[in-house]
Amino acid sequence: MTVRPAAGRRDRPAVRVGLAVGLAVGLLVAAGCTRPAPQPPPSPAPTLPGFVVLSDADPRILTDIRYAGPHNFVGRPVAGYPEPLCLLTGAAATALRRVQDAALATGRGLKVYDCYRPQRAADEFVTWARSPDEQQMKAEFYPRVAKSELFDRGYLGAPTAHSRGSTVDVTLVDVPAPEQARYLPGQPLADCAAGYAERFGDNSVDMGTGFDCFDPLAHTDATRIDPTARQNRLLLRQLMTDGGFVGYDREWWHFRYRDEPWPETYFDLPVARSSAG
Repeated sequence: MTVRPAAGRRDRPAVRVGLAVGLAVGLLVAAGCTRPAPQPPPSPAPTLPGFVVLSDADPRILTDIRYAGPHNFVGRPVAGYPEPLCLLTGAAATALRRVQDAALATGRGLKVYDCYRPQRAADEFVTWARSPDEQQMKAEFYPRVAKSELFDRGYLGAPTAHSRGSTVDVTLVDVPAPEQARYLPGQPLADCAAGYAERFGDNSVDMGTGFDCFDPLAHTDATRIDPTARQNRLLLRQLMTDGGFVGYDREWWHFRYRDEPWPETYFDLPVARSSAG
């Protein structure tokens, strides 16, 4: 048996319910009680793939990250260095740890001046080289070379292998190392190619010149240096070569890991712990 609604009242209950629901929803919206649409989670900050902080991989290796402070050839902290850290690919850091082991067996240890260098820093060097008035550090770092010739002579390059994350600027120190001299902006500058006792008081062993010395005496095989400095350079080159690194003939301190994992990629994230991947 089919039950039919009373004539003339078929739609009234439905109409009343619809009006009630509509009024309720309207009141909730007006009162601000609706729930916001779900938002996607924030994307993780980009990192350098497989990079590590060297002090985490080997705290025995000393660091003196010159481009994070004012004691360098431009005379100020360089773009991309908010923290004085050495970042390297994991492969290069592991290889450098092995070099440190070998160095310690000779009574010496390693100290690094620069490791991964963001592309923005290399770009700043290009801009600096084109600014003839910025020469406040010439007396120490390039006293006998015109600033305009630094790129042509191979002392600076852009892009640079440093931006691939497996190149390091390194020296040898005694164990234990002497205290590092503190550089104060504005202090008298000393020629980087002067005698060991005359140039800046770096706690490195005598390498014949200071770091980032744009001078023929800084060439790895330069002969017009002290015999002790010559032996120190040969030891550093031997240690680094045995550890899988390749040197650069214009700079006794510059070495690239031969089996670098990113040979075609130049990175630009800043030198900061948050960039390590």
